[in-house]
Amino acid sequence: MSVADILKAKGTAVMTVRPSETIHAVAKRLQQEGVGAMVVSSDGDSLDGIITERDVAINLAVYGTEFHTLPASALMSAAVVTCAPEDSVAEVAKVMTNQRLRHLPVKKGGMLVGIISIGDVLKHRLDEAQLESRTLRDIAIACRYR
Repeated sequence: MSVADILKAKGTAVMTVRPSETIHAVAKRLQQEGVGAMVVSSDGDSLDGIITERDVAINLAVYGTEFHTLPASALMSAAVVTCAPEDSVAEVAKVMTNQRLRHLPVKKGGMLVGIISIGDVLKHRLDEAQLESRTLRDIAIACRYR
Protein backbone atom coordinates (compact mmCIF):
# COMPACT_ATOMS: atom_id res chain seq x y z
CA MET A 1 0.00 0.00 0.00
CA SER A 2 1.08 3.54 -0.67
CA VAL A 3 0.36 7.02 0.64
CA ALA A 4 -1.86 7.48 -2.43
CA ASP A 5 -4.10 4.69 -1.06
CA ILE A 6 -4.52 6.60 2.20
CA LEU A 7 -5.36 9.79 0.32
CA LYS A 8 -7.95 7.93 -1.78
CA ALA A 9 -9.67 6.78 1.41
CA LYS A 10 -9.56 10.04 3.35
CA GLY A 11 -9.44 12.67 0.63
CA THR A 12 -6.86 15.22 -0.40
CA ALA A 13 -8.22 18.33 1.29
CA VAL A 14 -5.52 20.17 3.21
CA MET A 15 -6.47 22.71 5.83
CA THR A 16 -4.18 25.70 5.69
CA VAL A 17 -3.62 28.86 7.67
CA ARG A 18 -1.78 31.96 6.55
CA PRO A 19 1.51 32.79 8.29
CA SER A 20 -0.01 36.05 9.56
CA GLU A 21 -3.06 34.44 11.24
CA THR A 22 -2.99 34.75 15.01
CA ILE A 23 -2.41 31.76 17.23
CA HIS A 24 -5.86 32.42 18.70
CA ALA A 25 -7.39 31.98 15.22
CA VAL A 26 -5.26 28.90 14.55
CA ALA A 27 -6.25 27.26 17.86
CA LYS A 28 -9.90 28.00 17.16
CA ARG A 29 -9.69 26.43 13.69
CA LEU A 30 -7.87 23.36 15.01
CA GLN A 31 -10.69 22.90 17.52
CA GLN A 32 -13.50 23.58 15.04
CA GLU A 33 -12.10 21.27 12.36
CA GLY A 34 -11.13 18.54 14.82
CA VAL A 35 -7.61 18.23 13.45
CA GLY A 36 -4.23 18.16 15.12
CA ALA A 37 -2.25 20.15 12.56
CA MET A 38 -2.57 22.65 9.76
CA VAL A 39 -0.23 23.55 6.96
CA VAL A 40 0.99 27.13 7.06
CA SER A 41 0.77 28.52 3.54
CA SER A 42 0.85 32.06 2.19
CA ASP A 43 -1.12 31.10 -0.93
CA GLY A 44 -3.01 27.93 0.03
CA ASP A 45 -0.87 25.73 -2.22
CA SER A 46 2.71 26.18 -1.05
CA LEU A 47 4.21 24.74 2.13
CA ASP A 48 5.71 27.43 4.35
CA GLY A 49 5.50 25.33 7.51
CA ILE A 50 3.25 23.29 9.74
CA ILE A 51 1.66 24.15 13.06
CA THR A 52 0.32 21.52 15.42
CA GLU A 53 -1.76 21.50 18.56
CA ARG A 54 1.44 20.47 20.35
CA ASP A 55 3.15 23.66 19.13
CA VAL A 56 0.27 25.65 20.58
CA ALA A 57 0.26 23.83 23.92
CA ILE A 58 4.03 23.92 24.48
CA ASN A 59 4.43 27.60 23.61
CA LEU A 60 1.53 28.82 25.73
CA ALA A 61 3.76 28.86 28.80
CA VAL A 62 6.66 30.46 26.92
CA TYR A 63 4.88 33.52 25.55
CA GLY A 64 2.40 34.32 28.31
CA THR A 65 -0.21 37.03 27.72
CA GLU A 66 0.98 37.96 24.22
CA PHE A 67 0.57 34.36 23.08
CA HIS A 68 -2.84 34.71 21.44
CA THR A 69 -1.74 37.60 19.24
CA LEU A 70 1.40 35.95 17.85
CA PRO A 71 1.32 35.04 14.15
CA ALA A 72 1.30 31.38 13.14
CA SER A 73 4.72 31.91 11.58
CA ALA A 74 6.16 32.46 15.08
CA LEU A 75 5.30 28.93 16.23
CA MET A 76 5.27 26.91 13.00
CA SER A 77 7.92 24.37 12.15
CA ALA A 78 9.54 25.64 8.97
CA ALA A 79 11.66 22.53 8.32
CA VAL A 80 8.83 20.20 7.36
CA VAL A 81 9.35 16.54 6.56
CA THR A 82 7.11 15.51 3.66
CA CYS A 83 6.30 12.36 1.75
CA ALA A 84 5.12 11.56 -1.77
CA PRO A 85 1.98 9.72 -2.91
CA GLU A 86 4.06 6.83 -4.21
CA ASP A 87 5.85 6.28 -0.87
CA SER A 88 4.97 3.03 0.87
CA VAL A 89 2.90 3.18 4.02
CA ALA A 90 5.51 1.01 5.78
CA GLU A 91 8.31 3.45 4.94
CA VAL A 92 6.26 6.47 5.99
CA ALA A 93 5.43 4.72 9.28
CA LYS A 94 9.16 4.30 9.96
CA VAL A 95 9.86 7.97 9.23
CA MET A 96 7.01 9.15 11.43
CA THR A 97 8.06 6.84 14.28
CA ASN A 98 11.79 7.62 14.08
CA GLN A 99 11.29 11.39 13.82
CA ARG A 100 8.34 11.44 16.25
CA LEU A 101 6.00 13.10 13.74
CA ARG A 102 2.24 12.93 13.91
CA HIS A 103 1.50 14.63 10.58
CA LEU A 104 3.16 14.51 7.16
CA PRO A 105 2.23 16.79 4.29
CA VAL A 106 2.16 14.97 0.95
CA LYS A 107 3.83 16.67 -2.01
CA LYS A 108 3.90 15.73 -5.66
CA GLY A 109 6.01 17.68 -8.12
CA GLY A 110 6.59 20.37 -5.49
CA MET A 111 2.85 20.88 -4.97
CA LEU A 112 0.96 20.11 -1.78
CA VAL A 113 -1.53 17.30 -2.55
CA GLY A 114 -2.60 16.11 0.89
CA ILE A 115 -1.67 15.47 4.50
CA ILE A 116 -1.64 12.23 6.47
CA SER A 117 -1.59 11.57 10.18
CA ILE A 118 -0.07 8.76 12.20
CA GLY A 119 -3.66 7.59 12.78
CA ASP A 120 -4.20 7.29 9.02
CA VAL A 121 -0.98 5.29 8.70
CA LEU A 122 -1.87 3.00 11.61
CA LYS A 123 -5.34 2.33 10.19
CA HIS A 124 -3.91 1.31 6.82
CA ARG A 125 -1.18 -0.83 8.40
CA LEU A 126 -3.85 -2.64 10.44
CA ASP A 127 -5.97 -3.11 7.31
CA GLU A 128 -2.93 -4.61 5.57
CA ALA A 129 -2.26 -6.98 8.48
CA GLN A 130 -5.90 -8.11 8.59
CA LEU A 131 -5.95 -8.74 4.83
CA GLU A 132 -2.73 -10.73 5.08
CA SER A 133 -4.10 -12.73 8.02
CA ARG A 134 -7.33 -13.55 6.16
CA THR A 135 -5.40 -14.57 3.05
CA LEU A 136 -3.10 -16.87 5.01
CA ARG A 137 -6.10 -18.39 6.82
CA ASP A 138 -7.86 -19.02 3.49
CA ILE A 139 -4.72 -20.65 2.08
CA ALA A 140 -4.39 -22.86 5.15
CA ILE A 141 -8.04 -23.93 4.91
CA ALA A 142 -7.71 -24.64 1.18
CA CYS A 143 -4.61 -26.76 1.77
CA ARG A 144 -6.47 -28.93 4.31
CA TYR A 145 -9.05 -29.94 1.74
CA ARG A 146 -6.63 -31.03 -0.96
